[in-house]
This record gives sequence, C-alpha cells and structure tokens, in this order.
Amino acid sequence: MSLPHPIIVVPGITATYLHDEYPLPPEDIWKVIKKQYERIALHPNDLRYEAVEPARVQPGQIFEIAYEELIEELRYNLASREDQPVPVYPFGYDWRLPLDTAEQQLAAFIDEVIERTKLLKHYHRGKYQDKPRVNLVGHSMGGLVIAGYLERVGSKAPVHKVVTLATPFQGSFEAVIKVATGTANLGMSPPSSREREAARMTPALYHLIPSFANGIEISAPSLPDSLFDPRLWQPSVVESIAEFIRRKGLPSPKTKLQEARDCFASLLSQAKAHRDRIDGFKLSKAKIPAKNWLAVVGVGTKTRVRLKIVKRGTQPDFALRGKDRANEWHDDVDDSQRRRLTGDGTVPYEGAVPQFIPEKSLVLVTPDDYGYWEVQDRALTLAAGFHGILPNMNMLHRLIVRFFADRPDKRRNTWGRSAPGVAKKDWNPPLKLRHKA
Repeated sequence: MSLPHPIIVVPGITATYLHDEYPLPPEDIWKVIKKQYERIALHPNDLRYEAVEPARVQPGQIFEIAYEELIEELRYNLASREDQPVPVYPFGYDWRLPLDTAEQQLAAFIDEVIERTKLLKHYHRGKYQDKPRVNLVGHSMGGLVIAGYLERVGSKAPVHKVVTLATPFQGSFEAVIKVATGTANLGMSPPSSREREAARMTPALYHLIPSFANGIEISAPSLPDSLFDPRLWQPSVVESIAEFIRRKGLPSPKTKLQEARDCFASLLSQAKAHRDRIDGFKLSKAKIPAKNWLAVVGVGTKTRVRLKIVKRGTQPDFALRGKDRANEWHDDVDDSQRRRLTGDGTVPYEGAVPQFIPEKSLVLVTPDDYGYWEVQDRALTLAAGFHGILPNMNMLHRLIVRFFADRPDKRRNTWGRSAPGVAKKDWNPPLKLRHKA
C-alpha cells in the first residue's frame, strides 16, 4: 500500500487530562495548568477507583503543549494531498493505573483506528483493508505501554513501525524521588510536595523504578539490591501510606501498618512483573524487524544517574547527593563509560536503553538539536526540562516523517548521534542519518 499507515501517539505519565464525569458538566481535575492531587489519588482498598468518592475520573485529551506540534507535523507532512489525510490519533489514557490496563486500552484503540481508517475512501482505494496496520509513537512511559502491548499481543499485533522517544525502559530515579519525597522532575509540571500522597498510591509510577546495573550504591551488605524489594525503602513511605489508609480506607481486621506494607509490596511486585515482561520482550515475537523500530534517547543534560542507599540504625535511607546528578556528555570526554553518565534531565542514559534493541541502533539527541528559530521550545526546555518537551523538536519531526514514509534525506536535515562506545562506522540506525559527533 502506498498510503502511510495511520499513526497513534501515546503520551507519557501525567500527560493526559483527567476529568471527573460525576459532576454535571464534567470537571477537569488534571490538566496543564490545573492539578487537583487529592481528587486523582486512588483508593487504598481498590486502586482502580478514587479515594474521594463519589467520582468517575476518566482520561481526556493529551497535553497539547508537548504533542500538538508533533501531531500536526505528521498530519501535514505525511499527506500527499490535502483531500487525502493521513490519520494521526492521540491516545489519551489513565496514566495512574497499572500499565497492563493501558496496554489493553491501547489494543482496543488500535482496533478502532483500523476500522475508522477503512472508512476513508482513499485508503479503501489503496486496499488498506487487505492488510490493515498502524504505526505507533510513544513518548516516555508511552513507549513502555507500546512495548508491553506488543509483548502481550505478539505476532497478532497489527503494527508496522514504532518510534519511542525518551522511554525509560530500565527506569528513572525521578520515579523513586517522587515516591520517596513527592518532588521530582517527571512530566511537564513543576514538582510539588502535595503530590506525595497521590504519587505513593499511583501504580504506574512504580513501573518507572530503575533496574539497570550499577544504578544503586548500597552501603550495607545486609540491604537488598533491588528497588523492587520493599525492604530497601525508607520506613516513612509505608508509614505515610498507613496514614492515608487510616483516613481514606475501609475498616479491616489488619492493622493500618500491615495494610500499608501489603499495599506497598503489591505495588512493587506488580511493577517488577511488568519490567520482567519488557526485559524479556523480543522484536521477533511481534514480527517487527529491527529496522522498523526507531528508539530515540535524549542526552546532554544533567540527570540523576545513581542513588546511594545507606543504613541509618537498622533502616535504609536514600542519600540524595548532588554529585549523583551528572552530565558527562562533553566533547572533551573520551572515556565511553563516563559519557554514559548523562541523560535527558529525567531519564538517565542507562535507563533509556532497551534490552531488545542493540545499542548500535539507538539514535541520540541533545538540546543543541533544537533549531535556531525554536526559541519557544528552548525556553520550555529550561522551564519544563528536555525530557518533557523533546517531542517538540523540529528535527525529530522530520526524522519521524522520513522513518514512516521511507523517504531519503535529500537536504541532509536529519541527524543523530551514536551511543557511547559505538564508533561512527558501527552505528546502525533504522534509517540513513547524518552522524553528529
């Protein structure tokens, strides 16, 4: 088929509006400039529903500040004629819930997009109905949703190509900081201590806990070596969950502290099972060739690359050291291991490397890749962080269009960088790109 496949854009955590449909008219409770933490907090007795009832919180549109430019550029530049649009759909989902839930919702949405595309006359003439498929773009946690969906559905997934942007396949320490303190650089909004209760009762956030090698520095041999083990966390986390259960939960024969321990252990266990699924995923399972997956990783920004955990008395304690935020992505750094100590401000490089794609195929970008005229996006990067605004980069728009349309780079206006330790001659991105040092 000559027409491009329809595209679905899957946003990151916190980047979908949430509205409460119980009031009439429905009321937005989470959007770019409005965040009602108490009303998005989930109920300790059933994490599918809200702690403040009656309510019916549902996902709405995705954050326009992060994704509108990308979606409009794909719609405009992939269409050969104005009267023959290429469908590009935003996929809003409830980013609080376990990613298994989002994967199931994405599966249903893909089916819907395919059926809607079949109704377009130019796609019908192009015989789209003979082998209907979609292309997927996932930013941040959205890439995990896509990977989990493909691992779940396997060869039956009607997916042609995938783009992931700044996805924490191996996690981010910002998720740990968010759970531990309520403040971290996740998503588009400035951190707030008001988020702590909502964060600790948000299952999806635990799916972002880091698991890459050498990410945590353990000072005591008696401590476990995985952040998915509740014994490695500060007692204050469980204690605050117990207080939340006391205020919002239903009566139980268990003590509130035991309920909290069970809840916390369940959240970590569920997240660990999902990470194991993603780590075990193979592209061959979904019958997607390596050349059909473009994985973009952001570097060149100071990012938390490790976490030291000490023992104070008998309990673990997170030592949040300034030196653990690093950016060794400098021209004068020749040591490839040192150059790995970087990231996009939220996701460290090591956390962004998927297990199912060779590092020689990764495409790295930095804030310097914003064009001269992208003044607004440069300003947003300073305000919201490179990670959150990375989908606005004009060069990436051109690169993604080329990738989906199989177009040559006649003007040489798309580029990227190879992973640390990967020589230019060994770099093997899924499309031909100009290599930047």
